[in-house]
Amino acid sequence: MLERLPEFIGNHPILSLIFIGLAIALLATEIGRRFRGFKEVSPSELTRLINQQDAAVIDVGGQSDFEKGHIINSVHVPLTQLDPGAKQIAKLKDGPVAVYCKSGHLSEQAAKKLVKAGFQQVHWLNGGLQAWLNDELPVTRGKR
Repeated sequence: MLERLPEFIGNHPILSLIFIGLAIALLATEIGRRFRGFKEVSPSELTRLINQQDAAVIDVGGQSDFEKGHIINSVHVPLTQLDPGAKQIAKLKDGPVAVYCKSGHLSEQAAKKLVKAGFQQVHWLNGGLQAWLNDELPVTRGKR
Protein backbone atom coordinates (compact mmCIF):
# COMPACT_ATOMS: atom_id res chain seq x y z
CA MET A 1 0.00 0.00 0.00
CA LEU A 2 2.79 2.45 0.87
CA GLU A 3 4.45 1.72 -2.45
CA ARG A 4 1.52 3.51 -4.15
CA LEU A 5 1.93 6.67 -2.03
CA PRO A 6 4.27 8.45 -4.51
CA GLU A 7 1.78 7.71 -7.29
CA PHE A 8 -1.08 9.17 -5.20
CA ILE A 9 0.95 12.28 -4.37
CA GLY A 10 1.84 12.73 -8.05
CA ASN A 11 -1.80 12.36 -9.11
CA HIS A 12 -3.25 14.52 -6.30
CA PRO A 13 -0.75 17.25 -5.36
CA ILE A 14 -3.35 19.66 -3.93
CA LEU A 15 -4.91 17.00 -1.68
CA SER A 16 -1.42 15.97 -0.57
CA LEU A 17 -0.47 19.57 0.32
CA ILE A 18 -3.73 20.05 2.22
CA PHE A 19 -3.07 16.85 4.18
CA ILE A 20 0.49 17.91 5.02
CA GLY A 21 -0.73 21.37 6.09
CA LEU A 22 -3.40 19.89 8.35
CA ALA A 23 -0.94 17.43 9.87
CA ILE A 24 1.52 20.25 10.63
CA ALA A 25 -1.25 22.40 12.14
CA LEU A 26 -2.43 19.51 14.33
CA LEU A 27 1.11 18.76 15.47
CA ALA A 28 1.79 22.44 16.27
CA THR A 29 -1.45 22.67 18.27
CA GLU A 30 -0.60 19.60 20.33
CA ILE A 31 2.94 20.79 21.00
CA GLY A 32 1.56 24.18 22.08
CA ARG A 33 -0.90 22.51 24.45
CA ARG A 34 1.87 20.46 26.07
CA PHE A 35 4.09 23.45 26.76
CA ARG A 36 1.57 26.16 27.68
CA GLY A 37 2.08 25.66 31.42
CA PHE A 38 -1.47 24.95 32.53
CA LYS A 39 -3.61 21.86 32.45
CA GLU A 40 -6.99 21.63 30.77
CA VAL A 41 -9.54 19.88 33.01
CA SER A 42 -13.08 18.62 32.59
CA PRO A 43 -15.81 19.33 35.14
CA SER A 44 -15.31 15.91 36.77
CA GLU A 45 -11.55 16.47 37.00
CA LEU A 46 -12.15 19.89 38.55
CA THR A 47 -14.48 18.31 41.09
CA ARG A 48 -11.69 15.89 42.06
CA LEU A 49 -9.21 18.77 42.34
CA ILE A 50 -11.56 20.67 44.63
CA ASN A 51 -12.39 17.66 46.81
CA GLN A 52 -8.98 15.99 47.00
CA GLN A 53 -6.50 18.86 46.69
CA ASP A 54 -8.58 21.77 47.96
CA ALA A 55 -8.03 23.69 44.73
CA ALA A 56 -8.87 27.39 44.73
CA VAL A 57 -11.43 28.20 42.05
CA ILE A 58 -11.54 31.62 40.39
CA ASP A 59 -14.36 32.86 38.16
CA VAL A 60 -12.88 35.45 35.78
CA GLY A 61 -16.10 36.26 33.96
CA GLY A 62 -18.35 39.29 34.28
CA GLN A 63 -20.15 40.30 37.46
CA SER A 64 -23.62 39.62 36.04
CA ASP A 65 -22.61 36.13 34.89
CA PHE A 66 -21.17 35.41 38.34
CA GLU A 67 -24.40 36.53 40.04
CA LYS A 68 -26.50 34.34 37.71
CA GLY A 69 -24.57 31.26 38.82
CA HIS A 70 -21.10 30.16 39.81
CA ILE A 71 -19.27 27.14 41.15
CA ILE A 72 -19.76 26.84 44.92
CA ASN A 73 -16.94 28.51 46.92
CA SER A 74 -15.42 30.10 43.83
CA VAL A 75 -13.98 33.59 44.07
CA HIS A 76 -14.94 36.23 41.52
CA VAL A 77 -12.04 38.18 40.03
CA PRO A 78 -12.83 39.59 36.56
CA LEU A 79 -10.07 39.02 34.03
CA THR A 80 -9.58 42.79 33.69
CA GLN A 81 -8.82 42.95 37.43
CA LEU A 82 -6.81 39.73 37.72
CA ASP A 83 -3.49 40.73 39.25
CA PRO A 84 -1.39 37.69 40.16
CA GLY A 85 0.62 39.91 42.52
CA ALA A 86 -2.41 41.02 44.55
CA LYS A 87 -2.56 39.57 48.08
CA GLN A 88 -5.80 37.67 47.48
CA ILE A 89 -4.34 35.87 44.45
CA ALA A 90 -0.63 35.69 45.39
CA LYS A 91 -1.38 33.59 48.47
CA LEU A 92 -2.71 30.87 46.13
CA LYS A 93 0.55 30.61 44.18
CA ASP A 94 1.81 27.40 45.79
CA GLY A 95 -1.37 25.35 45.56
CA PRO A 96 -3.68 24.21 42.78
CA VAL A 97 -5.68 27.01 41.18
CA ALA A 98 -8.49 26.52 38.67
CA VAL A 99 -9.92 29.29 36.52
CA TYR A 100 -13.16 29.39 34.60
CA CYS A 101 -15.65 31.75 32.98
CA LYS A 102 -18.96 31.30 31.21
CA SER A 103 -17.57 29.65 28.05
CA GLY A 104 -13.87 29.11 28.76
CA HIS A 105 -12.43 31.77 26.46
CA LEU A 106 -11.60 34.44 29.05
CA SER A 107 -10.38 31.90 31.56
CA GLU A 108 -7.81 30.51 29.14
CA GLN A 109 -6.27 33.99 29.03
CA ALA A 110 -6.36 34.10 32.83
CA ALA A 111 -4.58 30.75 33.04
CA LYS A 112 -1.81 32.05 30.76
CA LYS A 113 -1.50 35.16 32.93
CA LEU A 114 -1.15 33.11 36.12
CA VAL A 115 1.46 30.80 34.57
CA LYS A 116 3.42 33.81 33.37
CA ALA A 117 3.37 35.13 36.96
CA GLY A 118 4.94 31.90 38.24
CA PHE A 119 1.95 29.87 39.39
CA GLN A 120 2.89 26.18 39.10
CA GLN A 121 -0.43 24.32 39.38
CA VAL A 122 -2.84 26.19 37.11
CA HIS A 123 -5.90 24.40 35.75
CA TRP A 124 -8.36 25.64 33.15
CA LEU A 125 -11.95 24.40 33.01
CA ASN A 126 -12.42 23.54 29.36
CA GLY A 127 -15.87 24.67 28.26
CA GLY A 128 -16.26 26.92 31.29
CA LEU A 129 -19.37 27.08 33.42
CA GLN A 130 -21.43 25.84 30.49
CA ALA A 131 -19.58 22.50 30.59
CA TRP A 132 -20.09 22.40 34.36
CA LEU A 133 -23.84 22.92 33.92
CA ASN A 134 -24.00 20.38 31.07
CA ASP A 135 -22.64 17.80 33.53
CA GLU A 136 -25.45 18.82 35.92
CA LEU A 137 -23.05 19.91 38.66
CA PRO A 138 -24.24 22.35 41.35
CA VAL A 139 -23.94 26.12 41.19
CA THR A 140 -24.89 28.85 43.59
CA ARG A 141 -26.29 32.28 42.79
CA GLY A 142 -25.78 35.80 44.04
CA LYS A 143 -22.83 37.95 45.04
CA ARG A 144 -19.87 36.75 46.97
